[in-house]
Amino acid sequence: MYDLGAAVSALPEKTLLLLDDDAILCRRLGRALDGFGFSTTLAGSVAEAVEAVRAAAPAFAVLDLRLEDGSGLKVVQAIRERRPDARIVMLTGYGNIATAVAAVRAGAVDYLAKPADAEDVVRAMLGVLTSDSPAPPENPMSADRVRWEHIQRVYELCARNVSETARRLGMHRRTLQRILAKRAPR
Repeated sequence: MYDLGAAVSALPEKTLLLLDDDAILCRRLGRALDGFGFSTTLAGSVAEAVEAVRAAAPAFAVLDLRLEDGSGLKVVQAIRERRPDARIVMLTGYGNIATAVAAVRAGAVDYLAKPADAEDVVRAMLGVLTSDSPAPPENPMSADRVRWEHIQRVYELCARNVSETARRLGMHRRTLQRILAKRAPR
């Protein structure tokens, strides 16, 4: 069993920025992370978080993706400018492949869906794999299947409107119609 408390104690710097517009969740998670040994700064908006980063760039950050005043990705950029070595975990209730990819491209080390407990967050920040971590799939989906699943999801989110789906995916409407007419790849 991996001792997360000892791993956090061994860190040279334990500053952490926690950004979430849900005040109750933010305080509760902040207290839990403080219990692991982090020195946590709480922020409830993108503007507040960017100001905190300007004051002192944290070594770690747990950021909500969608907030009332913008995207947590702006805070990722602000942290990366001031502290490229910071370990950032995105936390969101709106988990999907596109936002996960955007978060990782922006500089996040991991992406967790809400609700996530403090242990999951600490494991993600430290990059810890445990015995209860899911093993890689034996037969992962093919790239064609992943593409097809993504197209189907966007199609459903657009209320099965082919023209709107094609526009959002950046493809020709007829190409999309052909893809939709076929069976799902394996």
